[in-house]
Amino acid sequence: MEFSNWKKPSRSNGSGNCVEVGSASGLVGVRDTKNRDGGTLVVPAALWSEFIHDVKVGEYDLGA
Repeated sequence: MEFSNWKKPSRSNGSGNCVEVGSASGLVGVRDTKNRDGGTLVVPAALWSEFIHDVKVGEYDLGA
């Protein structure tokens, strides 16, 4: 599977400690920027969108 349009977070500080996200035919790929050949986590685009929404609304916050 060939993913395209790889993007890193806008808040990436250049240290290489982040992941990037790419897209391919209804799928989303997530990989480590320090080890791009180390494998890609692949999830359906709809599930990824749901995950991002849940993160934004605090669904996974551990509390203080």
